[in-house]
Amino acid sequence: MPTQPPRSSDRPEGDRPEGHRIAKLLARAGVASRREIERMIAEGRVAVNGTVLDTPATILASLKGVTVDGNPVAAAEATRLFAFHKPTGLITAERDLAGRPTIYTALRNALPAGTPRLIPVGRLDLNTEGLLLLTNDGGLKRVMELPATKVPRTYRARAFGVVTQGQLEDLMDGVEIDGVRYGSINANLERSSGRNLWIEMTITEGKNREVRRVLEYLGLQVNRLIRTGYGPFNIGNLPRGQAVELTGKPVARFLSEMTGTPIPRGGEKKADKVVIAAPAKAPRPQRPAPHKGPSARPAPRKDYDDAARPPRSPVRKGADRAASPPRKGPDRAANAPNKGSDRAAPAPRKGADRSATAPRNGNETLTNAPRRGPGPPSSARSPSRKRPAPTRGNTPQRGPRK
Repeated sequence: MPTQPPRSSDRPEGDRPEGHRIAKLLARAGVASRREIERMIAEGRVAVNGTVLDTPATILASLKGVTVDGNPVAAAEATRLFAFHKPTGLITAERDLAGRPTIYTALRNALPAGTPRLIPVGRLDLNTEGLLLLTNDGGLKRVMELPATKVPRTYRARAFGVVTQGQLEDLMDGVEIDGVRYGSINANLERSSGRNLWIEMTITEGKNREVRRVLEYLGLQVNRLIRTGYGPFNIGNLPRGQAVELTGKPVARFLSEMTGTPIPRGGEKKADKVVIAAPAKAPRPQRPAPHKGPSARPAPRKDYDDAARPPRSPVRKGADRAASPPRKGPDRAANAPNKGSDRAAPAPRKGADRSATAPRNGNETLTNAPRRGPGPPSSARSPSRKRPAPTRGNTPQRGPRK
């Protein structure tokens, strides 16, 4: 388990005054990192009891009377630790001179309101993604970043090339690249597809671009790099671009070991690994209860008793029909003379007055043959009466052929 860095053995115990350097106190209060505070002191922005400081080697017991840019510095808050799933394309810095987006651009929407100023623990490159720890304690940040504490960092790298497991196991003894000595590295070949490899690496020093340089030294070309763990914390199922605060007994135990602050008696159990869970989603608001007012539907008809039912007006069949006004159209011929009624009847059609018994061209047919037998003459018959269709019994006889 990582521990605090060892103290120098040649430093006398009585020469150090009580208190801490002002840069450490301000970093602990979350003002800025130690390096940034040293720049602020050089610019004359930090004062103690109205006196502007010109050196960061100032030892103070507390922040009483300390001001930054004329504003008093509040006492340090309790140490808090957050986990952030950094996506690619973000700079791990507070500001970028080239105008590129930083992690704080994404943290504005990822962190809840009222979160104190946070500083990143370590750095991730522009094209590196994964777990990034954030804290409001500058002292904790420094302890976790020091190679002497040997806090493990786990990465998964996708690389292009050819390598064997034996070459990866040789990294346990360390390697020197371009005059830089890298310590023990635990590397394992997870799987391969053709010449694309997935390699898991665990380092304890965290030097600048250590994983990429070691894999390039082995002849591999890294095209994706993901940090999956830092110390006992694992990224788990934390969504990309989301942040969550780390709480609980294992977290308090880890912070106690890093900062040297004792935990309460009978407190937290030691944990080797803490899996970060996704932030809980806010519950959906309940729908409002339906309005129980008067219904918009019409009220049903009341059922009257036979005695209370109002009498209906009697209606006589056919009695008042004559008194009703005549409808339009049906009695037009009876009330008003038809326009043009004195005109002569239309002339019959050609051939309409022919006698029913008159043969055509001297030939008798089934329809113009004279009717034989008793009966009224054809002129006395009703003009609207139709002649029955000929049957076997009343079929007239044909005349002789010519």
